[in-house]
Amino acid sequence: MITASALRRDPLPLRGRTALVTGASRRAGIGHAVARRLAAYGASVYLHHHVPHDAAMPWGADSPDAVADSVREALADPQARVVSGPGDLADPAEPARLVRTVTEEFGRLDILVANHALSGSDGTLDDIDAAMLDAHWAVNTRSVLLLVQAYARSRAASAGDAPGGRVVLMTSGQDLGGGMPGEIAYALQKGALASITRSLATTLADRGITVNAVNPGPVDTGYATDEVLAAVAARFPAGRWGTPDDPARLIAWLATDEAGWITGEVVTSEGGFRR
Repeated sequence: MITASALRRDPLPLRGRTALVTGASRRAGIGHAVARRLAAYGASVYLHHHVPHDAAMPWGADSPDAVADSVREALADPQARVVSGPGDLADPAEPARLVRTVTEEFGRLDILVANHALSGSDGTLDDIDAAMLDAHWAVNTRSVLLLVQAYARSRAASAGDAPGGRVVLMTSGQDLGGGMPGEIAYALQKGALASITRSLATTLADRGITVNAVNPGPVDTGYATDEVLAAVAARFPAGRWGTPDDPARLIAWLATDEAGWITGEVVTSEGGFRR
């Protein structure tokens, strides 16, 4: 029987732990919201960004310092810290370098949230070519698997088989409803992450590491036109898009000990979105 004291929730369930959140480059994005939630739960956070990618997109780049300062405002543990740094995850050597940088900075890495993704450079079945497929594979899938590999090796070196290891991947609901016929390369590579989640969870279970994936559904991160915003909002029972903090709350919970029995799952957090 669980004791009454064990049932009392720790207000800082991630105190003393360190998280790496990739793709945390815009204050309007999911990565930023996740990082703020983790910081509010007591974790130290390393924010990965790749400004050239955002600068090439319609929404433009944000200031890495401004993003980091925003996350620092959410720090709940006086001993916790926020550090940010760049990295082009299209480079196959970058995942290992990034994990090494985090472990050298904080001494260990407990939580990996692979939130980054390549946007654009995509199209329909008629539009795609080998270059598009290769670009999405390199950033959206290969780099994630190499990050998990480097993370698992760092955990083995710094924490052994201690519980509390967490990996969260991001998918896109490409297997639900009508799919994503206008973004074939993106859907393909995100689908690969959903498919590998259980295999990774089984591989890392004996090391005290859980692996889950989250499908955040349509989230308003500033990329949609007013017309698209209105049309998609009508398909939510609540009449609104998801906000970045909606999936962030789920991801932060998955990082805590309360979610220690959840692994190998693809969790959809779409607010009842009707496809």
